[in-house]
Amino acid sequence: MPNGALSAQKEPPETEDWPLTANLPLDRMIDPDRGVISREIFVSPDFYRAELEHLFTRAWLLVGHESQIPLAGDFFVSRMGEESVILCRDAQRKVHVFLNSCRHRGMKVCRYESGNTSLFVCPYHSWSYTTDGKLQGVPLYRALYEGTLNREEWSLIEVPRLEVYKGTVWASWDPAAPPLLDYLGGAVDHLDQVLDCRDGRPGGSEVIGVHKWIFPANWKFPSENFLGDTYHNPSHRSVDMIGIGPSGQRGVKGRRDNEYNKGRHVWVGHPGGHGMHSVLMPPEFEYEPSYAQYPAVDEYFRHCFHERKRRLGEKARLLPFTGCIFPNTAYHGRQPRALCVWHPHGPTETEAWRFFLVDADAPADVKDVLRRFYMRYSGPAGMTEQDDMENWLYATAASKGTIARRYPFNYQASMGAHRLNEPIRGVVSLQITDQTPRNFYRVYASYLRGDDWDILVGRERSPMQRAAE
Repeated sequence: MPNGALSAQKEPPETEDWPLTANLPLDRMIDPDRGVISREIFVSPDFYRAELEHLFTRAWLLVGHESQIPLAGDFFVSRMGEESVILCRDAQRKVHVFLNSCRHRGMKVCRYESGNTSLFVCPYHSWSYTTDGKLQGVPLYRALYEGTLNREEWSLIEVPRLEVYKGTVWASWDPAAPPLLDYLGGAVDHLDQVLDCRDGRPGGSEVIGVHKWIFPANWKFPSENFLGDTYHNPSHRSVDMIGIGPSGQRGVKGRRDNEYNKGRHVWVGHPGGHGMHSVLMPPEFEYEPSYAQYPAVDEYFRHCFHERKRRLGEKARLLPFTGCIFPNTAYHGRQPRALCVWHPHGPTETEAWRFFLVDADAPADVKDVLRRFYMRYSGPAGMTEQDDMENWLYATAASKGTIARRYPFNYQASMGAHRLNEPIRGVVSLQITDQTPRNFYRVYASYLRGDDWDILVGRERSPMQRAAE
């Protein structure tokens, strides 16, 4: 049978615990040990349905940032998988995440992207809910429902697991999900560099804007791109020629902080499917001007650089570049500094959200310069991201072909060229590698098989660790 072909579908037995993945040949289509992945997983409706059921209902997912809901009654409508959810603060300022669906007939109870309210009122039949999710108002209650409807049983459906980490809000539909920090594992060392202040203080970021757009590609393509695929730098040749980056220089370094050119690039995978590309600077590295054309901004970052070294010492050597927190939360760590969520719309359609970050207490002129650079670089009109999207769109389209889908994708770069916990914790490669996507898809298959949390987060000796050894 061809590499990319699904086996014949069989009718499942009449049992409630029959897994959706029973007819999916996972071991044949996802083979990280050989570095071979079937194109079928990027276009198959069967795989997509299994992802929604087994992956997006269990994994920790980013839903927003506290800075988007600073006041009691503030809300931000977000997504978890395909489903709309409401991130909000109740009257006592407690943070909640609710399914954005009326318990009566399912209409959205909130159709605005963000705002402030004391009640969510369904526009269909006007059932209303307080910001802590309780059913408040039911039209004609006494005539139609008294003695039958127990309001306490018909509150909004609340996500059972929610945690706030350095301003970011994460949620999981699985009551048995491990604590967020256990889920993140060693990936938190890199995520911290994104969320912490530029001068080394913990946390302190805020969202200054969110870009949202839809493109016809599978959500896994951008996720794996952010695991550290710098092999695709030729895609950005035209952008590099004009120098759109903070330094104003041309070439690859024109898209990055100059500091990156002096450091040791590392690609790191962690149990749980997370992966990132970071830079380990030499012990005595110094500030490299990045905003010479904006003296006040350059001075701000110079001050932050020295304060960070003073506060963090040896830990200041680690600088973030890109990464992906499994399954679909990616980041740019420095410039542009952003969290990116790739929301699935279907096997071949993704809704991208970029949460752009700055230090909350940064001067207004610094925020303004960064805002303009972020838009020039990223998002639907960003010059660099347009290059990336073109790749993801064509890769998805190519996976639909009758002939093309018989042939798998190659993930064999740097097979075996990695170390365990050297020079930083995780499975580390010192060269461009497919080790991080190989790990990503190994964990992806574990979710679709329904493995328990001990395996998914690496409490037990994970397949990735065994492969690394």
